[in-house]
Amino acid sequence: MLDAPSDPMPRMIFTQQLARFTEVPEIDTDATTLAQTLEAAFAVNPSLRGYVLDDQSHLRRHVVVFVDGRRLHVRENLDVPLAPGATVHVFQSLSGG
Repeated sequence: MLDAPSDPMPRMIFTQQLARFTEVPEIDTDATTLAQTLEAAFAVNPSLRGYVLDDQSHLRRHVVVFVDGRRLHVRENLDVPLAPGATVHVFQSLSGG
């Protein structure tokens, strides 16, 4: 008897703006929330935490997260549920002229 295929895992992708400062791994994880997925990325590269989160573990002002193409508007509570196979993009906003 064959095992039933498991649900696809959420994937987190960091944009290349952050790559100028630190390693930005692509993460596939069985996490079920955004917070857990971020923690999986921080386990690979702990210095990434300071670029993404502030000292209260909220998203930094110039970080934007999209889950399956939809912008996340909360910054404080990152226990946002992720569907199996979700794609999360983490952007560092650019400013200047």
